[in-house]
Amino acid sequence: MTTWVLLRGLTREVGHWGEFPQLLRERLPGARVLAIDLPGNGRLNREASPLRIEAMVQHCRAQLRALGVPTPVHLLAMSLGGMVAVDWARRHPGELAGCVLVNTSLRPFSPWYWRLRPANYPALLGLLRPWSSQRQREQTILRITSRHPPPDVDVVEQWVALREARPVSGANALRQLIAATRYRAQAQAPAVPLLVLASRGDALVDVRCSHRLARQWRADIVEHPSAGHDLPLDDGPWLARAVGAWWASRVDYKN
Repeated sequence: MTTWVLLRGLTREVGHWGEFPQLLRERLPGARVLAIDLPGNGRLNREASPLRIEAMVQHCRAQLRALGVPTPVHLLAMSLGGMVAVDWARRHPGELAGCVLVNTSLRPFSPWYWRLRPANYPALLGLLRPWSSQRQREQTILRITSRHPPPDVDVVEQWVALREARPVSGANALRQLIAATRYRAQAQAPAVPLLVLASRGDALVDVRCSHRLARQWRADIVEHPSAGHDLPLDDGPWLARAVGAWWASRVDYKN
């Protein structure tokens, strides 16, 4: 059985995938789709987030072993999770059958002001205000990361519920940010099949980061014409189709 492991980004957890895992299952018949948390987030919110990406990789590998998941697996990762996927692919390529990187930015391929657009700094700093309510914080995150969230779902209400049930501490948020800031990818692409997916409407991370990465590593890249940073939220069906098409093309190629 083919297993796809989903990894989210900074302070986000498995619950933030929403309906996307089911959409992906429908596009990958017979595949197992498994979302896991990075340490410090979600069900692991009481653990200290590692200060280095490589330690996050080790933690994720241990989770799969504990669950009895055989390798190789496919990874679908976004943002901070993309850094974890890249480092995993570099250190343990035999454990991965492929990686899909969604709106991922990496040093040294893109400048800092592309990797986190300065226009967002005031809003992001505002998240640290102790008098801000949970709803205000999640509304800010939604505004920054989404261009067209589903109209029939109260996304903010769902995110507030996740935050209240499994809060991420300020210390862990800072530790994850430090880990992301420290990480530097290798010039040479990891020895794992790669697909880069990007959102043209990403207001958090400049879409040119994905194009730079794909060009550096000569990876396939597909761009959504209007979605924001949270591509699974803005257009989960499109994302599932893109992943399914890439996976099917690789299966056909092998056959």
